Amino acid sequence: MKKAFTGILASLLLVTTLAGCGTEQAAPQNTASGDTGTKNEAKKGGKLTLYSPNAAEVNNPIIKEFQDRTGIEVQLISGGTGDLLKRVQAEAVSPQGDVFWAGGADSLEAYKKFFEPYKTKENDNLLPEYVDKNGVWTPFAALPMVIMYNKELVKAGEEPKSWNDLLDPKWKGKIAYADPAKSGSSYTQLVTMLTAFGKDDKGWDFVKNFVKNLDGKVLSGSGLVYKGVADKEFAIGITLEEAALRYVEGGAKVGIVYPSEGTSAVPDGAAIIKGAPNMEQAKQFIDFLVGKDVQSLIQKEFKRRSVRKDAEPIQGIVQTKDIKLVNYDFDFAASKKDDNIKHFSKIITGAE
Repeated sequence: MKKAFTGILASLLLVTTLAGCGTEQAAPQNTASGDTGTKNEAKKGGKLTLYSPNAAEVNNPIIKEFQDRTGIEVQLISGGTGDLLKRVQAEAVSPQGDVFWAGGADSLEAYKKFFEPYKTKENDNLLPEYVDKNGVWTPFAALPMVIMYNKELVKAGEEPKSWNDLLDPKWKGKIAYADPAKSGSSYTQLVTMLTAFGKDDKGWDFVKNFVKNLDGKVLSGSGLVYKGVADKEFAIGITLEEAALRYVEGGAKVGIVYPSEGTSAVPDGAAIIKGAPNMEQAKQFIDFLVGKDVQSLIQKEFKRRSVRKDAEPIQGIVQTKDIKLVNYDFDFAASKKDDNIKHFSKIITGAE
């Protein structure tokens, strides 16, 4: 079953998801015959609408396999985390989506009143440090935040080693960073930096100096960060570990740094939209995401850290226990998200 799952990746990665806020598409269908690992699994059918900020290369193989195994037709709507969460909020009276998949769990928590609590059948197999005690969201993968740099633009030995190094004047205008109002991962990065220097005036003083070094360049989406660094548009960028590792694995001349002050490894998650039109199919999809097959796939193919207890360590990368982490305040990140975004926006616009 696993062999069949991973074997379809090469062809699937040729399928491009139409990216952008509110872009809608029918997920790819499989018309090939043969064993897709569904012989012992009943096909219940039905439909499912997903809202997802994930990259196409992550979405496509997982959605396709879910369709093959269940017979459920998936409609994918892609966009940035912030825009899609606002869409869920706007549709609250008459929900159009079923599952919100990915985006930092702290961002999902901030919108928890729009999600339906669900305890996955795989709950006992998940690492407890990543599980939401209230069951509003289900963890998908643990995502350390890193500094990514281009080896052709950054001389050996001059790589930033810390968050504080990002304030060096030599990096002014050369840092790729996404707008935390639009990107869930960027918001997590903002809170990580605040935590490293103090969630009070000291932390915000650091953020003000960091923004000065951005020199007015704030990107509209997280995907533009790692792409911008790899394409030599920026010397360095703040991004997800798994995104940077995909470029490293692909042979790009980039490197990654785990900041010396500590970073975060907040999971991204999936949540069922309250009042979802296809509730049973939504539950099936949540269970599927944290099942052993999908969790093995994301480790092997995407270098994402599994949230399962029985997951094997990913070879060739720093082990989780060896990454210095800040004491990330999840409740602060979720409950103060609107305030933190407004504060950051004032700094960006020069109002503060």
